[in-house]
Amino acid sequence: MVDLSQYLPILLFLGVALALSGTFVFLPMLVGRLTGAHKPYPEKLTEYECGFPAFEDPRSQFDVRFYLVAILFIIFDLEAAFLYPWAVSVFGLGWTAWISMMVFIGELVLGLVYAWKKGALDWE
Repeated sequence: MVDLSQYLPILLFLGVALALSGTFVFLPMLVGRLTGAHKPYPEKLTEYECGFPAFEDPRSQFDVRFYLVAILFIIFDLEAAFLYPWAVSVFGLGWTAWISMMVFIGELVLGLVYAWKKGALDWE
């Protein structure tokens, strides 16, 4: 027979996590309705992301260049995330770390040159 009492801490943790997450989601909505913050009017319900009403159906497809630029931004932004800890500890790591990072930066530069030559960074 299997002793299920070993799973009790996990179930308690799961129950507390669900209760807290539900509280953090639904309590602000309830407080907003009770305190009067929920008073919709036309100006409050207008678009706020771009400042003007949308011209097309919101479910229309985006141009693939938007996704390509976003992916390239993420890739080159992560370079900075790798450079900072390396720069802090490079003198303690030695030449191997320096050469490895130069190879990494070289690969990123090659990727940037390739994307530039292919026209992935051009926005018409």
